[in-house]
Amino acid sequence: MKGEIKGLKTLIMKESPSAYYIHCFAHQLQLVLIAVAKDNEPCLWFFDHVSYLLNIVGVSCKRHDMLRDVRAQKVLEALEMGEIESGSGLNQEMGLSRPGDTRWGSHFKTIMHIVSMYSTILEVLDAIGKDPSQKSEWTRIRGVAQAFESFDFVFNLHLMLVILGYTNELSQCLQKRDQDIFNAMTLVSLAKSRMQHMRSHGWEEFLAKLTLFCNKHDIQVPLWEDIYEPNRRSRRYYEVQTNDDRYRREVYLGVIDQTIQELDNRIDEVNTELLICMSALNPLNSFASYDALKVMRLAEFYPMDISSTDLIRLEFQLTNFIDDMRQDDRFRNASNIGELSIMLVATKKHVLYDLVYLLIKLILILPVATASVERAFSAMNLVKNKLRTTMSDDHLNDCLVTFIERDVFMKVSEDDIVDTFMAMQKRRVT
Repeated sequence: MKGEIKGLKTLIMKESPSAYYIHCFAHQLQLVLIAVAKDNEPCLWFFDHVSYLLNIVGVSCKRHDMLRDVRAQKVLEALEMGEIESGSGLNQEMGLSRPGDTRWGSHFKTIMHIVSMYSTILEVLDAIGKDPSQKSEWTRIRGVAQAFESFDFVFNLHLMLVILGYTNELSQCLQKRDQDIFNAMTLVSLAKSRMQHMRSHGWEEFLAKLTLFCNKHDIQVPLWEDIYEPNRRSRRYYEVQTNDDRYRREVYLGVIDQTIQELDNRIDEVNTELLICMSALNPLNSFASYDALKVMRLAEFYPMDISSTDLIRLEFQLTNFIDDMRQDDRFRNASNIGELSIMLVATKKHVLYDLVYLLIKLILILPVATASVERAFSAMNLVKNKLRTTMSDDHLNDCLVTFIERDVFMKVSEDDIVDTFMAMQKRRVT
């Protein structure tokens, strides 16, 4: 949890002292990894310059069009020379996300575009840096261009590309509205093992790809035994060290170690087992993932709520429960544990299967927020101002829905909105 639901953990612990607390998955994993990377000074410098770059190239429509036109020309030249193939879905237009869009967007996507459009971005920076109409910004633009061409920037660019790339599927999985816990835990294990492999055996492969990129774009690769020379920064802030110490030990290994530590801290072995056991009660597809042993193991995590005597009774109750659920057509459409709990109460079966229902309640209060919950509370801080504090809950809810799901509402045409509004009999907002 990140504190958006203030005091919730305390209330839950008062109600159920044995309740578990798990870090909030909804705070996108990419952002957590980047926050870890920012503890590393070279990576902090890199992300600062990515932000500067996006502000220079991505904010202005004119500069964004320049980026698109230069890339289109490069693709055309490459097609004519036979360097790339044409076809459906190939050579699509790319752009750089605006800084404000990367909060819930993908940093991985932004970094991929910087890598693939590297020479294009450099040409645009060069053109802007020579444009007399942009003279007031020349110093800042040329500073970003110089940093953009440095080995420091390219090294960190490729390092974050690899780390975010290997954790991208995990991040996407954790962002789904109905999280597939079992697959998420599998991806966590894969991410951890991949990070360990990178640390132990990945340097040579990483360096080979980096060197290939540098040679392609005329970027000088330093000799690893030479003393590190800071890029446009005073030496007084840096200790004397070789390039190998700087790039391999301090940056490469440092960021990977921090990433592994963050993954371990957020999802340890106990939390992993707890979440996997929790998924055994998922009603989706007629309880396809049901496992009695995992449910019994889940009950053992709550000794203050479920006694040893209750465990004996639960074993028999589970058999009756699962047979009943699979035979009752009313439960066939239940897609998550929340819907299951509502239907149990509606059919009075929460009384019949009291221990199972208790387990379901404990699962539902487990502080693991989904992506939609995190988005809702983040949006609440922006949408609910002094004016909207006095509005009705329904109106506030409508404002939040359109703000949170803006990707969907952006596809709705203005004409449709006007036609709907004109067709309304009562137009006054209450």
